[in-house]
Amino acid sequence: MSILDDIVIHKQGEIKERQAMFPVKLLEQSIFFNTPCVSLKQYIKREDKLGIIAEIKRKSPSKGAINPYVSIERTSIGYMQAGASALSVLTDQHFFGGKNEDLTTARKFNYCPILRKDFMLNEYQIIEARSIGADAILLIAAVLQPDALKSLAQFAQSLGLEVLLEVHNKAELETHFNAFVDVVGVNNRNLKTFEVNVQTSLDLLGSIPSEVVRISESGISDPATVVKLREAGFDGFLIGERFMKHSRPEQACARFIEEVSALETQQEIQSKTVFD
Repeated sequence: MSILDDIVIHKQGEIKERQAMFPVKLLEQSIFFNTPCVSLKQYIKREDKLGIIAEIKRKSPSKGAINPYVSIERTSIGYMQAGASALSVLTDQHFFGGKNEDLTTARKFNYCPILRKDFMLNEYQIIEARSIGADAILLIAAVLQPDALKSLAQFAQSLGLEVLLEVHNKAELETHFNAFVDVVGVNNRNLKTFEVNVQTSLDLLGSIPSEVVRISESGISDPATVVKLREAGFDGFLIGERFMKHSRPEQACARFIEEVSALETQQEIQSKTVFD
């Protein structure tokens, strides 16, 4: 079995345990459950931002420990002060070292879109996402059948949440995209080999419907890559490891955004010079 298969099997057992401990009626009592969500797609498209979705991730199956003792409060606030468009918070504990409380903490200190990054398999998790303060959820084509994903996306939207559909290839995009998807994310990581190639995003860009927000995920470590992807037509960029491997992720994020802005300014100046 692949690591993705292992994750799904473990997640199914975890969901059953959480349903027993935290029934839906309890989740619906959360102060966040009926609070209006902040639009992820609108923030990504803001002209005063670069579309950076800054992620908080303690560890991963492929990299092991990355930043296990990160301060959620300091990092989430710092990310937004650095100019990030949104936050992504890993809530899977077994494989990624996250927890629901991480997202709730980020929610308490920030008014911005927060994506719950987890392996969503059923409606209970979507209700849970709403209860902990998420504004958007991730639905991964590789772990869900098309009909199931569409049903979950529709249910998420009925609760006010936006939906990010993650795909790895054109086949997944063609079979899993539906009318309830707000954002399409191209994951540049091959789930079988864990190799990363940003060309995956460029190859799929033309196949993504123009009416949805388009983001690139994984392997984005060079500011020049963001500039290239923005020029190609991508709206946003989910970046985690590039920031999290530093002791102060928020400072790494600030430097990264400054470098992207500087590169784009330099290109604008060069372009004007050529035409003048």
